[in-house]
Amino acid sequence: MKMKWAVALPIAVMLVMTTGCGEEETIGAPSVADFEADRQALANREKPGTAAKKAAKKAVPGPELTGQTGYATGEQDYFYDPRNKRDPFRSIRFVDKGPEQKDFGPLGDFELGQLELQAVIWDATNPRALILDPGGRSYIIREGAAIGKNNGQVIHIGDNLVLVKETYENFAGERTTKDVELRIRLSQGG
Repeated sequence: MKMKWAVALPIAVMLVMTTGCGEEETIGAPSVADFEADRQALANREKPGTAAKKAAKKAVPGPELTGQTGYATGEQDYFYDPRNKRDPFRSIRFVDKGPEQKDFGPLGDFELGQLELQAVIWDATNPRALILDPGGRSYIIREGAAIGKNNGQVIHIGDNLVLVKETYENFAGERTTKDVELRIRLSQGG
């Protein structure tokens, strides 16, 4: 009994799956030949639909098509001009916050005059410097590090100095740069 069900069940499933898989024919819908004729007409810069109508009249006499091919016609070339339009890939809720500010970390809270150069590790490949803040905390910096309140950036570390380029912006929006040297202070006395 179990053997009969084991054979009959897959046959029944296949029978159900294959029913209704016949080709459906819709009246008035464009055929593959119509689409190919329109594609050829577009390639020849003709008005689409005319070649398909000619091919349909020659091939099979039947009901007249309304001229609708089912897809957009390319009567003229379209070029997208993005000027004065919003970015379609950016969210509508996006709010421009202006230029991004660098994270200056704890050294961005002080003026360069408040910071003290304590030591320099002067290696030709990777020079570093030890900076002390007014609270006595120490930081190790490298070339390219952000430092100071005025958008400073370390541009050179020498044997006894650190050269920082600061960028100032006045009320009119004009930017000026100034190079500031931090030197190791020699001890007072003998």
